[in-house]
Amino acid sequence: MTMFLTIAVIVLFFLVIFQIAKASEYVGILKGEKESRKQANKINGFFMIAFLVLGLIGLYWCNELLFKKTLLVHPSASVQGEKVDSILWLTLIITGAVFLATQILLFWFSFRYQEKENNKSYFFPHNSKLEFIWTVVPAIVLTILIIIGLRDWFYFTGDAPKNAMQVEITGKQFGWIFRYPGADGILGKKYYKEIDPATNSLGLVWKNDPTYNLKDDPATHDDIVMEQTLYLVKDKPVKFIIGSRDVIHDVGLPQFRLKMDAVPGIPTTMWLTPKYTTDEMRKITNNPNFDYEIACDQLCGNGHYSMKGIIKVVTQEEFDIWMAKQKPYYYLAFPDQDPDNKKATDSTAKQPTMAASKILNKAVAKN
Repeated sequence: MTMFLTIAVIVLFFLVIFQIAKASEYVGILKGEKESRKQANKINGFFMIAFLVLGLIGLYWCNELLFKKTLLVHPSASVQGEKVDSILWLTLIITGAVFLATQILLFWFSFRYQEKENNKSYFFPHNSKLEFIWTVVPAIVLTILIIIGLRDWFYFTGDAPKNAMQVEITGKQFGWIFRYPGADGILGKKYYKEIDPATNSLGLVWKNDPTYNLKDDPATHDDIVMEQTLYLVKDKPVKFIIGSRDVIHDVGLPQFRLKMDAVPGIPTTMWLTPKYTTDEMRKITNNPNFDYEIACDQLCGNGHYSMKGIIKVVTQEEFDIWMAKQKPYYYLAFPDQDPDNKKATDSTAKQPTMAASKILNKAVAKN
């Protein structure tokens, strides 16, 4: 109902303006061209000031109404994201100040220097000093912003700290696949020809394949593979190795203020340090259902809308407990290699032997 009334008020406002304009046109016809132009100038000058005031009020109102819905209300969830917030606020302050100054001057000059009887326009064709100032000053400001941005970009995409954990992120239509190195701390080799959506979604090299000159890579045997949910550790740097299985995707981490393209065949990297656990962020946002999100910021097909993953930021202790419960992806394709399955098989095989032994012992006792 409120939206309907707002639209109705806006429509009526423009209808009033239209009627005033038509009335002014009729008055001009009656008064003559000169008097009509004077009248039109006064009306247009008034509207310039009215639009300026209403525009500034609307700008303030939109900020009050919509700012709470932006990510800037809450702090960055990563240390690196703080740098992004800093340069974003700096850019907003500079461009906002320029916007306000130019718009106020534009509308005020239109009102102040409207045509009047005794006013004579000043012919001002060229001024080298002014042209130099309004060319050089913006160029310097933009250069400084670009340098700051490049410095931060090289920081995010440069070498991660030596103690950083590694996580491989692979985009696919339509979801995310995450891979952690096992106990050896090494992510094993993969090859796209080995991809099998059922048992080997990443194409890990698990066997010798003379066709592609591949040799079984033992480093892949303990890798942990997950889909849609990524676990990270608070205050521990993490390096993301990003790729794609099909089309171009984009790893978007809005709460961490970072993003990076996922390109088929061309690994990209970036790193970050989470600042708050998921539970802590739920308190900060006052949202008990809050979860960090990993989104695809690249239109990647009809199912693009479903490219939403969850990131769980936990303490080191919680992460260690979670990781201890995970089994290497290798055991999904080769269940006979799973130690738990071997124990179960050995236990089942021993049961008949034990039963026979008991029967034999009873027979001996009777005799």
